[in-house]
Amino acid sequence: MLHLPLLRHGRPYRSLDLAMAPHFRTQEPFVALSQANTGLIRRDLLRQADARDALARLPVADLLDLSRRAARAFLEATLPLDPEAGSVQSPGDYVAQLSATTGLPHVLVRRNMAKIAGVLERIDEVLAGLTRGLDLGVLDRGLSCGGATPLSFFPRAQALGVVLPSNSPGVHSLWVPAIALKMPLVLRPGSAEPWTPYRVAQAFVHAGCPPEAFSFYPSDHAGGAEILRACGRGMVFGDHASTRKWAGDPRVEVHGPGYSKIVIGDDAVDRWEDFVDVIATSIADNGGRSCVNASGVWVTRHGDAIAEALADRLARIVPRRDDDPEALIAPFADPKVAERLSTIVDGGLAEPGATDVSQARRGRERLVRWEGATYLLPTIIRCGPDHTLANREFLFPFASVVEVPEAHLPEACGPSLVVTAITSNERLIDRLLASPLVDRLNLGVIPTNQIVWNQPHEGNLFEHLYARRSIQIPA
Repeated sequence: MLHLPLLRHGRPYRSLDLAMAPHFRTQEPFVALSQANTGLIRRDLLRQADARDALARLPVADLLDLSRRAARAFLEATLPLDPEAGSVQSPGDYVAQLSATTGLPHVLVRRNMAKIAGVLERIDEVLAGLTRGLDLGVLDRGLSCGGATPLSFFPRAQALGVVLPSNSPGVHSLWVPAIALKMPLVLRPGSAEPWTPYRVAQAFVHAGCPPEAFSFYPSDHAGGAEILRACGRGMVFGDHASTRKWAGDPRVEVHGPGYSKIVIGDDAVDRWEDFVDVIATSIADNGGRSCVNASGVWVTRHGDAIAEALADRLARIVPRRDDDPEALIAPFADPKVAERLSTIVDGGLAEPGATDVSQARRGRERLVRWEGATYLLPTIIRCGPDHTLANREFLFPFASVVEVPEAHLPEACGPSLVVTAITSNERLIDRLLASPLVDRLNLGVIPTNQIVWNQPHEGNLFEHLYARRSIQIPA
């Protein structure tokens, strides 16, 4: 059986405590993950400053080049898996192994792989967006005197601790710029998706990064909490239940459910048929597993017709083999999760005022078992703005279509990670621009899942890791 070791400041370590991740189809153990307990993590993180010093010694320009080389290694190189066992991982191995423990079809794994590599290849553009064009040389000295105003920034932490999910590898593109910003990483992977953070770390080391910049600690929830407590800055991914305790901690960026939405204004809604492709893509791309997938379509009228059209379009998505290039939906690695989510949807439908429009289109139940795997098929709900299902998000293609007067937008939608607003109404656009409920705003016919990497996403990593100090220098 495959084994993934810990990385203790870059040094592989096999623990006596192992956790098994099963294959999604057979439920047989597929990989053993060495586990880090809280005592080990606490002791290791006493040396955060050493890892930070190793990165800080490298000029930013070198780290940008290193990130670009890491992108190529991530895409193309055969990298170490378990040095003690002599096992390695080719790019094809990575795709198959990640698919085996998460169920994600190969085509979607490769798409996410390209997304992560794209961030590293375009690291200059990414950091220019995060720093608003700041001369990154300021990170080498902590001081820049090149312009009329001296600038000084200092790191808020010695390391960035990240508690990661298993839903989609694309989320790893959010923390990979940290190395170019001279910040070591302490990673606690999702139990079903250790492959991507481990391969990113190995790609950086292959490209010449100091190994001590990476700590990799598969662990239980207590281990994840220890990482977030011990690191000066952190990121945590998960649902409300698992991230709630960190919501008020300014040291920790919380990446929870997105509740992303498509909003069509009164001036555009009569042309709704022109937008069905973009709406369907927003709901179902990446298997509906991302926080940037739309889970709500909020319109001023034509709700019934829009729901029918979306249900008809998404009913064409059916289970396929994991290596089928046309596979668009992923099975659940744990069938009990699929059963629980379907039960939650059914519980909402039991309340008056909601209809599963997809039920008639797909001609079978939402939860299906196919070739030993468990799937939730795309589901479109038609309901009112106050219904339980109007503002929900699940790990499969799911969306509610809701009618609401334009004057109630965007407040009626509630908090949204992404809003795609299809309207030319300046008053509605002004309300969206002014709303604290909207994190990322797309103005126009743009899929909610279309990311521009020179824009911050759910927080600004540079501002999370660095603070500006006031400085005066005699003329």
